[in-house]
Amino acid sequence: MDIQKILSKCDHTLLGVTSTWGEIAKICDEGMKYKTASVCIPPSYVKQAKEYVGEKLTICTVIGFPNGYNTAKVKAFEARDAIENGADEIDMVINVGALKDGRDRQVCDEIKEVKAACGEKILKVIIETCLLTEEEKVRACKIVSEAGADYIKTSTGFSKAGATLADVQLMKANVSEEVLVKAAGGISGLEDAQAFLDAGASRLGTSRVVKAVQGVEGKGY
Repeated sequence: MDIQKILSKCDHTLLGVTSTWGEIAKICDEGMKYKTASVCIPPSYVKQAKEYVGEKLTICTVIGFPNGYNTAKVKAFEARDAIENGADEIDMVINVGALKDGRDRQVCDEIKEVKAACGEKILKVIIETCLLTEEEKVRACKIVSEAGADYIKTSTGFSKAGATLADVQLMKANVSEEVLVKAAGGISGLEDAQAFLDAGASRLGTSRVVKAVQGVEGKGY
């Protein structure tokens, strides 16, 4: 197991409602120390975090989070605002109800609108797999691929369940070659992280991997 490789795939995440600047600064410090792919933080902290880390760490934030039922225009505005404040990557939540209604064109157009707002910045699209049937998950993969997003992401971590290995494998098999997979929600530690990477994930949204590494540092890491 290559611990540094796992860390380099992690979006070190803190999105709790009660998150304070002190806690955000701490995960930024950890992200820089352990060379994580990014830190994923609430939009209200993006400007402060970017000023704190400069170019030493990638800043990721969330929009339409966690329910996804904002309008497309609101999500696009959120994305532009986050990028103006210094966000390097955007994780958006789809309109799950629209997908369930079969309004695939609406979902696709919304993702395209947000992607246009992101410009060259990375866009990850959260489909909230725990709320979807297998058929809906496959449709979501096709929609995200058509819309030109960079990643499809399993979960917000705020619904009834998080990522599963089966969902990562399904998503990997059904997105286009250009779309990568991010697993998030419930990743418990290093072995779990490695299993998700082996299943086809290219990114992991988690706070536990850094904690796991901190737990083994005294054992020779």
